[in-house]
Amino acid sequence: MLTAIVGINWGDEGKGRMVDLLSADYDVICRYQGGNNAGHTVINDKGKFILNLLPSGILRETTVNVMGNGMVVDIEHLTNEIAALREKGIAITPDNLKISEKAVICLPYHRMQDIMEEDRLADKKYGSTRRGIAPVYADKYMKKSIRMEDLFSPETLEEKVNDIIEWKNITTKGYGKEPISAKEMLDWLKTYGDIIKPYVTDVSKYLYDAAESSENIMFEAQLGALRDIDFGIYPYTSSSSTIAAYAPIGSGIPGLKLDNTIGIMKAYSTCVGEGPFTAEMFGEEAERLREAGGEYGAATGRPRRVGPFDVVASRYGVMVQGADSIALTKLDVLSYMDKVPVCVAYEVDGEIIHDFPTGDRLNRAKPVVEYLPGFGDVSKCRSYDELPEAAKEYIKYIEQAVGARVEYVSVGAGRDEYIKV
Repeated sequence: MLTAIVGINWGDEGKGRMVDLLSADYDVICRYQGGNNAGHTVINDKGKFILNLLPSGILRETTVNVMGNGMVVDIEHLTNEIAALREKGIAITPDNLKISEKAVICLPYHRMQDIMEEDRLADKKYGSTRRGIAPVYADKYMKKSIRMEDLFSPETLEEKVNDIIEWKNITTKGYGKEPISAKEMLDWLKTYGDIIKPYVTDVSKYLYDAAESSENIMFEAQLGALRDIDFGIYPYTSSSSTIAAYAPIGSGIPGLKLDNTIGIMKAYSTCVGEGPFTAEMFGEEAERLREAGGEYGAATGRPRRVGPFDVVASRYGVMVQGADSIALTKLDVLSYMDKVPVCVAYEVDGEIIHDFPTGDRLNRAKPVVEYLPGFGDVSKCRSYDELPEAAKEYIKYIEQAVGARVEYVSVGAGRDEYIKV
């Protein structure tokens, strides 16, 4: 079974929590895109963990975890992330963590370039996490990157770094910064590369062999459909493909096809960063929902923008992700509401629309909000039958609105605080 776990909306839907839960049934967990620009928060019997680069399955002893070729990896950050997990008793070895030799390394100058560009843009910034993601993906497609496999060829690595730094200093000169030092970059690569090299392997061969042996493989996405570089709210997107269809490619097994895609979405809407967010709440109403849901970015700590469940955006996300079923997270957060707001349509230039718009039309969209009955506290429910009727009606409404079956409902952050519908 090859299953993708993907975000339906803007990211931060609770994918890490669901991967941690569902990984009990899988042998291999594979991250296939992105870098350390977002975080997956997981709470289980071992404690609370925020993972930026490592697959969420690393917290379960029975899984092998893979970082695919579609990722961009800051090896300094990865080294620190591994060390932090080991301090909490998580075993990480080359047996349970494998990194693609084709994955691109995110270097310090990528972070520097990201920060300089966001500062230059000022009030027109894209809302970057300033961790180098856009510059490193740009370099990948300019074919001016260092890949994991280069760490094993020091005789050619120095030449590659010197050539790239010569070009990089030309392209960044306009920012008025001091030239980048090739020696400093080589020292950085050696310091952290020597720590990471034992985990680097031919991930494609490993995954093809696992699939041939009928092992269950789960693909873990970062962010959500609306942050996809092609299908998201461009240019306020990530720089990689967050779509399920990319999972086999970004993992290293492009010849295989997914059997199942589970889309993750919250029972309301959240968004970190810049860009259009039509259903956004403001003021006291927003602050109460933000506090109830603990809505602060796992990677950056930034307060998340919040709003009601967005039917238009969610239906679009389900479509582009090809979601076979849905995991609805944080239903319990809405327990305080007497009536639950839902964004059922958009108004653009005086016209009511139900299909997700793009470009400038999205910037001009206004929410059309209706209200459903509140359902009270659901945090103690552990079966569908235990849910209040109004909560069941809310779930049924969402299923019908987005065109996909809700298979899981989370009613708390703990590993056992969920309902199988």
